[in-house]
Amino acid sequence: MAVEGLEQFRKAGKMASQARAYGVGLIKPGASLFEVSEKIEEKILSLGGGLAFPVQISINEIAAHYCAAPDDKTVLKEGDLAKLDLGVHVDGYVADTAITVDLSKDSKYNNLVKASEEALQNVIKIIKPGVTLGEIGRTIQDSITKYNFSPIRNIGGHGVGKYTVHGPPSIPNIDTGDKTKLSEDDTVAIEPFATTGAGMIYEKDNSNIFMMIGKKSARNMMTREVMKEIERFNGLPFTERWIVKKGISLAKVNFALRELDNLGILRSFPPLPDKNKGMVSQAEHTLIVTKDGCEVITR
Repeated sequence: MAVEGLEQFRKAGKMASQARAYGVGLIKPGASLFEVSEKIEEKILSLGGGLAFPVQISINEIAAHYCAAPDDKTVLKEGDLAKLDLGVHVDGYVADTAITVDLSKDSKYNNLVKASEEALQNVIKIIKPGVTLGEIGRTIQDSITKYNFSPIRNIGGHGVGKYTVHGPPSIPNIDTGDKTKLSEDDTVAIEPFATTGAGMIYEKDNSNIFMMIGKKSARNMMTREVMKEIERFNGLPFTERWIVKKGISLAKVNFALRELDNLGILRSFPPLPDKNKGMVSQAEHTLIVTKDGCEVITR
């Protein structure tokens, strides 16, 4: 059976790889998180891709889902450990990839970065039809604990598809014993996280990543205006930054998002720090399971 949207997946993967390399070059001490995020998103669009979700740059103990707000003043500094996570889609077909950049002078977190990267490469070596989710989790766990770090237990990889960033199967970063098997043509993102901390994350603060999960009528004209813009994202995650660019003030956008949230129309994705404030590294590739192994489309 041929993969639906194979060429689109491949194109999205190639663009994601180019955007990731471009982004790594921008992540340095003194750089504005807002400006770096904007530049990477502009790069994706200039390559001809669509934004599958907002660029996220999560620093130090935050594992994922930190997205620069329109008024974000965060500046990267020496000693930071920055996770760059980005997604590209072509005609809706999503490629998701991430990398960790160590901004410490003495490469202080070299082994932590290496732990998540090796975990990813070790999984790629074993992926083929019939491999179980538990086996993938065990490979990640063994790769990370070898360095005396902890895999993050309550976050992991996932399926990707057409206008779907997080679909089934849910791929663990520990050995869960799950006997569910991958099949030929499955398209998945493998996403190991390694930490010096608890190995558990929690939702913190307010989110500025959202996804439309339903549709209801809103009375407020301003809210209807914002909802019209959100519908253009075809159910993919978005951020308030994108709507502000349409000429709607941040105050109006935030008011509308609160109302849509109250109506149950939105799902939010807050930042995810480690419970013990341990430093976190991440590595991620999207791949397609083939007859004898896999094709890594974001290499």
